[in-house]
Amino acid sequence: MNKKFNSICLASVLLWALSGCDNVSNKSAVKGDSVVLSTSKIPDSAGFKNRVKGKEVSLFVLKNKNGAEAAITNYGGRLVSLLVPDNKNEFKDVVLGYDSLKSYQKKGEPFFGALIGRYGNRIAKGKFSLEGKAYQLQLNDGINTLHGGFDGFFAQVWDAKKINEQTLELSYLSKDNEAGYPGNLQVKVTYNLTDDNSLKISYEATTDKSTVLNLTNHAYFNLNGAGDATITDHLLTIDADGYTPVDSTLIPTGKIEPVAGTPFDFSKATLIGARIDAVNEQLKFGKGYDHNFVLRKGTGLRKAATVVSTKTGIAMDVLTEEPGLQFYSGNFMTGQDHDGKGGVSYPHRSAFCLETQHFPDSPNQAAFPSTVLKPGQTYKTNTVYKFYIQK
Repeated sequence: MNKKFNSICLASVLLWALSGCDNVSNKSAVKGDSVVLSTSKIPDSAGFKNRVKGKEVSLFVLKNKNGAEAAITNYGGRLVSLLVPDNKNEFKDVVLGYDSLKSYQKKGEPFFGALIGRYGNRIAKGKFSLEGKAYQLQLNDGINTLHGGFDGFFAQVWDAKKINEQTLELSYLSKDNEAGYPGNLQVKVTYNLTDDNSLKISYEATTDKSTVLNLTNHAYFNLNGAGDATITDHLLTIDADGYTPVDSTLIPTGKIEPVAGTPFDFSKATLIGARIDAVNEQLKFGKGYDHNFVLRKGTGLRKAATVVSTKTGIAMDVLTEEPGLQFYSGNFMTGQDHDGKGGVSYPHRSAFCLETQHFPDSPNQAAFPSTVLKPGQTYKTNTVYKFYIQK
């Protein structure tokens, strides 16, 4: 062996020892003379192998040339893990989740990493009218419908096809009247882990009957690493001048209010925790941030938000074609369970969500952008979560 290779191997061993053997996976990526080590690991795929509703469930792992990895299960199309490099040349898993399928199936599970449909976010009293016909949806959030109801896409087994080492294609047929929604809806979602350390999620759908549709992903992020105690030390920027205030059941009032001069102004990088406990009726309703931001208008894929960890240096840009972005600060997390990945608990405000979307309750709000999909139309939208080190 040459001296250069020996020095790399020695560095690997030393970093591994210093990081704590129990938490380090057996992979590393070499970049020039530096070694990027993982202090996180992908869950064992054996914990996901089972049959649900007569269909096979598995865990699929995507890898790029830099050593970044994304683990996705076709149960709910859930993003289970996402390993990206930090400022110490170590890989951190920045997505919260579980080590087994069983935990994802438990009652009250908070949609960790799930594909959400048919309708992301809330619909007031689970009711809407379309083309003169009234529809009643499942009520799974008090008097309202949340994330598609009890039979939402998060609880379905998707057909999976791994296209290559970096791409997974998921498809699902949501039948007419499933969870109360009209039309046979054919959905395809593609996860692609690119070589610039971006996770691209592409959504596509068609229907044979007019319906409403609002697809998103419910990943819970902590750029300090999944299992870290808080996200209030993260810096957040959202490209929005307005947001949609809500009532006490978190249904939009129909108004669009300016963020300027309020705790909702993230037009410049601001700590998530800086104003989260301010005396504000909207923060009281959401127990923190759980609101839709009205993104500045633009065309095509554009940057909607940036989050930076002041601890690891990991930065994440959120790019979308959608008009809205739901910022949720993990207010309903309790930390009571200890079945997170590696046996950790996920306490209050230990993760944030940035869900690209059309606005909540749009089927009942004529002034909001329409979420109607008709036969002959194709629903298409893309979201990108791009990771890099903040210099």
